[in-house]
Amino acid sequence: MAILEPFIALSVLPIIPFLLVYAGSYIWKRDKRRSLLLAMDITTLFLILSVSALFNQIFGTGFGFYLILLFMLVCGGLIGSAQNRLKGQVNPKRLVKAVWRLSFLLTSVAYLIFFIIGFFPYIWAV
Repeated sequence: MAILEPFIALSVLPIIPFLLVYAGSYIWKRDKRRSLLLAMDITTLFLILSVSALFNQIFGTGFGFYLILLFMLVCGGLIGSAQNRLKGQVNPKRLVKAVWRLSFLLTSVAYLIFFIIGFFPYIWAV
């Protein structure tokens, strides 16, 4: 369990791994765009864990992670279908990147909404 503690701590506030990865990558590579994309890709994992935990806490269920996974699979199917119609073939690498980056965007918004929904009632109850 001691191995997972730093990972869990970073999942609580996903902005911390985003800033750490962005700063480290920018210092190392000096490329803002690539640093931003790398920070987004790594932070997506932390956001998925945070949003699923917040969803489970707010709605009293254990379905949060599976709902996000289901959403990612449906998006993958829709994007893959669009790729197949437009280009005649599916590029798996671009498909995974598109779904992963879309997941970053949507889980960021969900994190903010669920944080506000879960945080303010907790403060007022104390």
